[in-house]
Amino acid sequence: MPVCAFDIAPDGTARPASESGPAEGYAWWHFDLKDPELPAWLADRVPSIPAETLLAPETRPRCDRYGDGLMLNFRGVNLNTDGPADQMVAVRMWVTAGLVVTVRVRRVFAIDAIRQEVEAGTAPLSPIAFVHDLAQRLMTRVQDTVFDLSRRVDLMEDSVEDDEEDPPEDLAEDQRMAIRLRRYLAPQRDALVELVGTDSELVSPDARARLRELGNLAKLAVEELESMIGRMQAVQDHHATQADQRQNRNGYILSIVAAVFLPLGFITGLFGVNVAGMPGVDTPGALPPCVWGL
Repeated sequence: MPVCAFDIAPDGTARPASESGPAEGYAWWHFDLKDPELPAWLADRVPSIPAETLLAPETRPRCDRYGDGLMLNFRGVNLNTDGPADQMVAVRMWVTAGLVVTVRVRRVFAIDAIRQEVEAGTAPLSPIAFVHDLAQRLMTRVQDTVFDLSRRVDLMEDSVEDDEEDPPEDLAEDQRMAIRLRRYLAPQRDALVELVGTDSELVSPDARARLRELGNLAKLAVEELESMIGRMQAVQDHHATQADQRQNRNGYILSIVAAVFLPLGFITGLFGVNVAGMPGVDTPGALPPCVWGL
């Protein structure tokens, strides 16, 4: 059974989906990948190649035209409680003029927001408008996550001014987070650029212009992540250099202390030897009386 299914009219109103689909407008069917009925449902309604992409256990962001439809994969930050934000959630899509099929693995809050709009009678007016709304919501959440990470990097850079301050505890984790986000957002940027340039009749000139702005947002997010990765590496290098300098300075001080006390230690050790043949042992006037215990 689908998570939700609607027949959406051209004016944005919706009703529960029917097997025959709407006379006008388009149908939206949303599934969970673990649904045992999903493969059979796709086999009846979706071409084999798009169906395989919808059922793929692992995905990467993509945009490919197939016949009169579009195969799309988008990713967004994970807002669920079962993992960190950079453990991104995926949405698989098959889009035609009369049908939008979305498949999730984990809950996608951007899909939930669109579902609420559909139930309120303000659904996206066309399949490509649905794609734009979903991509925009995903990218908005991505931007919020990237900007929050950028603020933390700014604080890390402030720590560089204090040479005695220890490296930030979350530096390594934030580095890994930036790298993982970039890993998924770079192909998403490429997918949005590909969607803007597609010759599919589904993409109207107005939708193309709005999607181009989303592509620019994705480019900015990737560039910001690349900048943050370099900035955090610079912070890490600075603290490593300061640690080496402190270690060298402490080693230098210890060397001076050792240089001062080494001769004294040698003398006390030499005269502490209780064996015959030590210089001055047989000559009473060779050493001060204190040495002989007088």
